[in-house]
Amino acid sequence: MSESTRRRIFIGDVHGHYDGLMILLEAIAPDGDDQVYFLGDLIDRGPRSAQVVDFVQKSNFHCLLGNHEQLMIDAFPKGRAFGPGLQAWLYSGGQATVASYKNMDLLAEHLEWIKTLPMYMDLGDVWLVHAGVHPEMPIEDQSSHEFCWIREEFHSIAKPYFPNKLIVTGHTITFTLPGVSPGEVAQGKGWLDIDTGAYHQKSGWLTGVDITNRRVYQVNVWHQEVRTLPLDEAIAQVEPSQIIARHQMLRS
Repeated sequence: MSESTRRRIFIGDVHGHYDGLMILLEAIAPDGDDQVYFLGDLIDRGPRSAQVVDFVQKSNFHCLLGNHEQLMIDAFPKGRAFGPGLQAWLYSGGQATVASYKNMDLLAEHLEWIKTLPMYMDLGDVWLVHAGVHPEMPIEDQSSHEFCWIREEFHSIAKPYFPNKLIVTGHTITFTLPGVSPGEVAQGKGWLDIDTGAYHQKSGWLTGVDITNRRVYQVNVWHQEVRTLPLDEAIAQVEPSQIIARHQMLRS
């Protein structure tokens, strides 16, 4: 079976790993007909956030707002540093991002671009969002609190939020979900999580998914291993009951 020439490609949380991203894109080799979508969290924790943002912005790829971009926005309300917001951002990995900027004017320019990023994108059969949705709220009542930050309430849904759309997310590192190994993507009821933890020492895998041809491309940012495999072979199934049981155990 030949692959489709027009691909939709989704890329999980990069977290400042520019070199790994370049290797991943070389493996995916998108051309002018392909549509590339970043799911947010371009920045923080990794060493080259400024370069990642600059590349994505200049490449005119699609990109969502992630919780780390939201933290950056909150650190500079009205364009000025805000003490509590700045502290929260730096504590959450923003220090590495600031260190990657040799020119603070460029940081200000990138911040203005980041402020324009959408919180979700509806592609018809696929719905992209950084973290997920609240299963008991209509879309119009949700905000960055849900779209950029939600975890257990979303992953434990017993039936798909949309009857005819797959929700694709990043945000939650897949191996933190029950029964998922480092490097695997995770699938639940109507959702697919492709954040395989590029910055995390336990993983290092940065993932891109060609949803059109159901192929996964990955690079390990620590040792530059590249691999590609069918999506069905890269998926670990996550049962809602496992999420609920773990959440209850952590709260007890």
